[in-house]
Amino acid sequence: MSEKTVVNYTPEMTAAVIEGYKAGKSLEELALMAGKTVRSVIAKLSKENVYVSKEKAAGKREMLKAEMVAAISAEIGVSEEVLESLEKATGPALMAVLKALRSE
Repeated sequence: MSEKTVVNYTPEMTAAVIEGYKAGKSLEELALMAGKTVRSVIAKLSKENVYVSKEKAAGKREMLKAEMVAAISAEIGVSEEVLESLEKATGPALMAVLKALRSE
């Protein structure tokens, strides 16, 4: 008894998807063309060593937490050592406190 393997992508489909990707077509276009999902197309292109993932944008910080704590301590007139544990707070929370103190 021989088992039949199901082929998701024919060699022609694979070639067309690769060519389209290299030509700059969007993943959505390629998925529509192949009758597959975008994730399926990404998986196929990855398997064929063609897909290059998008670079993730690195978050940019206005200040380091230590700098924010130092600025907060200067604003309220307390030594940094007293407020040292504030560095455990989240960056956005510290920035909100600092902005609120500066706006007074």
